[in-house]
Amino acid sequence: MSPFFEETSSFWTFDGGEKQVAKPKYKRIVLKLSGEALAGKAGFGIEPPMIKDIVQEIKEVHDELGVEIAIVVGGGNIWRGTIGEQMGMERAQADYMGMLATIMNALALQDALENAEVPTRVQTAIEMRQIAEPYIRRKAVRHLEKGRVVIFAGGTGNPYFSTDTTAALRAAEIGADVILMAKNNVDGVYSADPQKDANAVKFDELTHLDVIAKGLQVMDSTASSLSMDNDIPLVVFNLNKPGNIRRAVIGEHIGTTVK
Repeated sequence: MSPFFEETSSFWTFDGGEKQVAKPKYKRIVLKLSGEALAGKAGFGIEPPMIKDIVQEIKEVHDELGVEIAIVVGGGNIWRGTIGEQMGMERAQADYMGMLATIMNALALQDALENAEVPTRVQTAIEMRQIAEPYIRRKAVRHLEKGRVVIFAGGTGNPYFSTDTTAALRAAEIGADVILMAKNNVDGVYSADPQKDANAVKFDELTHLDVIAKGLQVMDSTASSLSMDNDIPLVVFNLNKPGNIRRAVIGEHIGTTVK
C-alpha cells in the first residue's frame, strides 16, 4: 500500500452532530470516460462546464479519499468510426484517427485537472514525446503511488480495439481493483435500450459471462473477456448525477455491478 493512500484513506463527514469516517472500498481504480461525456448536451467537442464538473468530482475522490486514479478516455466527441465508414475509409485508418481524438481529450482533461490543483500525467500508447509520456507500465504505477492521476490516451495503440478494451487491459496491467464505467444519462445495465423499450429491465448485478452470453451492450466482448479472465469487477453508473463517482468508490450500491 502506498504512503499516499495511508495518509489520506479517509475523511470526516457529519451526521447528526457525530463524526463518521467514510472509507473507500477500492484503493486503485480505472475510471472509463466516454468522449461523449466531455461533450455534454452539445454532443460534439468539449463543453467547458461539463469537463469542470467531472474534474471537481475526480478532485474530491483524489483529495479526500486518497484513491489512486487512472483514467481511460474515449474520443467519440471528436471522431467516430461510423464517419469513416460513410467515407469508405479503411478501418485501421479510421481507428488511428479515433486514437488521436482520445489524446486531444486527455490533454484537455489534464489541463482542467491541473487547474484544479490535481497532479496529473498523460501517457499515450502512440508515442508523441513532445506532448505526453509514452505508456510505460512501471512508470504509470509509480505515478499512481505518488498520488498523481494518470490518463491513458491513444487506446491500446492498435486498430480494431476499443477504449473499453483499453480500460480492461490497463486495469489488469496496473493491478486496479475495479473499473468504474461512467455513462451519459444511463444508470446501469438494462436488458434493452430503456429509451426505446419501455419493458427494459435494469440489472443490479451480473457476471461477465452474463454480459457476453446475453449480448448486453456494456462493453465489447474482448473487454468483457479480459475483465473476466483477470477477475476485475465493473461498476456501470450514471455520470450525470452529481457525487456518483464518490459513491461508487466508497462502495454504495449504484448502477449495475458486473463481477
